[in-house]
Amino acid sequence: MTRVEVSRRVEELIEAMSLEEKIAQLYGVWVGADESGGDVAPHQHDMDNEIDLDALLPSGLGQLTRPFGTKPIDAALGALSLARTQERIRTASRFGVPAVAHEECLAGFAAWGATAYPVPLSWGASFDPELIEQVGRRIGDDLRSVGVHQGLAPVLDVVRDARWGRVEETIGEDPHLVATTASAYVRGVEASGVVATLKHFVGYSASKAGRNLAPVSIGPREVADVLLPPFEMAVRETGVRSVMNAYTDLDGVPSAADRALLTDLLREEWGFTGTVVADYFSIAFLKLLHGSAESWADAAAAALNAGIDVELPTVKTFGEPLRRAVEEGVVDGALIDTALRRVLRQKEDLGLLDPEWSPIPPALAGRDLSDPEALRGTIDLDPAENRALAARLAEEAVVLVRNDGTLPLTRPARIAVIGPNADDPYAMLGCYSFPTHVVSQHPGVEIGIRIPTLLEAVRAEFPEAEITHVRGTSVDGGERDGIPEAVALAAASDVVILALGDRAGLFGRGTSGEGCDAESLALPGAQQQLVDAVLDATVDAGTPAALVLLAGRPYALGRATTESAAIVEAFFLGEEGATAIAGVLSGRVNPSGRLPVSIPATIGAQPSTYLAAPLARANDVSNIDPTAAYPFGHGLSYSAFTWSDLAGDVDAIGTDGTVEVSLDVANTGARAGAEIVQLYLHDPVASVVRPVQRLIGYARVVLEAGQSARVRFRVSADLASFTGRELRRIVEPGEIVLSAGRSSGDLASSWTVQLTGPVREVGHDRTLAPDVAVETVAAVVAR
Repeated sequence: MTRVEVSRRVEELIEAMSLEEKIAQLYGVWVGADESGGDVAPHQHDMDNEIDLDALLPSGLGQLTRPFGTKPIDAALGALSLARTQERIRTASRFGVPAVAHEECLAGFAAWGATAYPVPLSWGASFDPELIEQVGRRIGDDLRSVGVHQGLAPVLDVVRDARWGRVEETIGEDPHLVATTASAYVRGVEASGVVATLKHFVGYSASKAGRNLAPVSIGPREVADVLLPPFEMAVRETGVRSVMNAYTDLDGVPSAADRALLTDLLREEWGFTGTVVADYFSIAFLKLLHGSAESWADAAAAALNAGIDVELPTVKTFGEPLRRAVEEGVVDGALIDTALRRVLRQKEDLGLLDPEWSPIPPALAGRDLSDPEALRGTIDLDPAENRALAARLAEEAVVLVRNDGTLPLTRPARIAVIGPNADDPYAMLGCYSFPTHVVSQHPGVEIGIRIPTLLEAVRAEFPEAEITHVRGTSVDGGERDGIPEAVALAAASDVVILALGDRAGLFGRGTSGEGCDAESLALPGAQQQLVDAVLDATVDAGTPAALVLLAGRPYALGRATTESAAIVEAFFLGEEGATAIAGVLSGRVNPSGRLPVSIPATIGAQPSTYLAAPLARANDVSNIDPTAAYPFGHGLSYSAFTWSDLAGDVDAIGTDGTVEVSLDVANTGARAGAEIVQLYLHDPVASVVRPVQRLIGYARVVLEAGQSARVRFRVSADLASFTGRELRRIVEPGEIVLSAGRSSGDLASSWTVQLTGPVREVGHDRTLAPDVAVETVAAVVAR
């Protein structure tokens, strides 16, 4: 069937469908959501989710919400159930159009028994987009194998306040790191044939006081220069086919009703041609939370007019209220056709309009489906290949923040493993992992995958050591009665490992995750008191204490910042995370992760970001110093690397020119390792206030001992552009400084370039990233 024929099929369907049939393609249904064991979406308890599927199906159905992710179910039985549901949908309706099945896939396919990869904050810590693309491809392949068409990831929100509970779901506090990493993930998912979904468009992470769903009151320049670039890169460069709106309002306009955002910018300026899907219940929130719609029909009309095509997770406003509004002339029927055309074209791309389409997914093809119980356990969503990829990412994402020489450990005889996160497999998992998201709400159900705890991994890593564990306190209960036992154990040991951090959860059921926002960046509960007591017992005695943070956000660490022997930051590293951490502690793994978010020096200096203008930095007119204890991009290695000075091929270019800067990196250590070369841009004088430093490029340089490489960045003047006073993106003449940094706070050398010529306005065809090449003595690797 040719593309022209398929497109004709779309137009024929639109022409032939009744109003009810058209609207049915524009919503999803969440079967079994009321039996999920608890709320897994905001205000789920406020919604009437009773759905009579049999009554709906004669009109057709647009989407099926989380057929695997609503409750624990064997993968093969879930695939068979989904196939049978699709057959019901196809046979019950006149036109036989199957539904798009969507699932969460933020840190792996959110299904029982599926691989739990590190969370996106660890993707950022790896500074390895090529690896993230591989992860995206594996996740997409798993989704597709069981009949899922769309994944609701990645999150492209840029961290603006680390108190926000969903920091763990983000990639970091820098737009370029977020953009390049998220785009890589999208390419992987889309290459599998699954629709990736960019979220949350836009501003969600900039909510006031770091509170979930709080208002967003930031200027258009911050939106344009910080929050939008990741979405723009993904739309322009990946072929992504879906976008999800943000819950929040942006300067008083809810994103779900913002036509300037969802149509004018996304579609008309950026050229996006896919579907915009509503974040769960966000259309209903126009009435329920925002107060910008008087009725469900008003909410539906506002969302359709803004550019939302599909209501998720279940029908609330796009059903009977919308039908009546169209029939009464309150809502223009042309809005329905516009959204329907996008939905059907996407179904066409997925093969769902093909007369030969089969509801049987690849994982069940050729099997005897007559005995469902015989299928149980026959689909493995956590094979060895997945675990190996999860392990590699976990190893690359571990950040060695501080080390006084204690690490790697050299055959200690007695190891004390202390802390609330030492012996809990859930300490490795983020909020959107299936065990945390769903299994935790089904008491008695097994976790579904093998997740070693840190204590187990340390015992496996150091088989000859005597290893003893006490909790000391819980994550957030505030108990202190166990601290004396922890102190006694620390005093009797050769080395102490303090396993601290978060417990992921939803809507206040954890210390990190959706709806689990923090009042300050103090360690939850009595963990800081535990740290201080252990340091009191070990510092004077000369017993090294290493902190391991299993967390979803950075925390201020008080005395440990300078008095601990080592600090290891591990942002919810997934099922292989404990083994990776133990490998770093022993030296089996050479750490190469870098901080995707700054670690604060004090608990209250928020919101703060390395992307700070001069007035946002420490000064003598405020008693508050927001300077980070460890800045964005920081991380240590067991290898030693020397850098030459950064040098450029020219020292002046036009405002439409390019400059190439390069430096040599040599591994002067005794073992192979990876160095992360970061390129920052400083604009000393601009017509509007700019961040003092801004990441514009990076390279992950893997070198054997004694090996060297030349790292080249070809930088377009477009990368110096910003949103000017007239709210147009411009490149101004003047001086810019390009710096090679080991972090945003450790700039090794710089090259000054003069931009000459007129102010130049740039559009959405501008260059978004430098060309980067790494040339080693053995080979040339380019990105």
